[in-house]
Amino acid sequence: MKIKTNVYNIFKVRKTEFPPDHFEYTRIDVAYNLRDALERWIETKLKSKYYIGKDVILDEKNNIVYKLKIGFSDPKELSYFMLACPYLKYK
Repeated sequence: MKIKTNVYNIFKVRKTEFPPDHFEYTRIDVAYNLRDALERWIETKLKSKYYIGKDVILDEKNNIVYKLKIGFSDPKELSYFMLACPYLKYK
């Protein structure tokens, strides 16, 4: 049985500490312990570099809203994440 290794994991550069401009992003509502669950899912199911962190935005009424900003270096992985991640439930 062949095990395929990920170069990003070997050099510990897969998760970025800051949001690069060239990544594709989505923002979701912050919920208790959601970030940890999403990180585990991303680490096991996806392969590209990613960013996950807090973001502050203004809504349409100019209120401050805290969101979870998630981005990927590969736009296809963002699409797969939005479609397949079981932690994202649509209301």
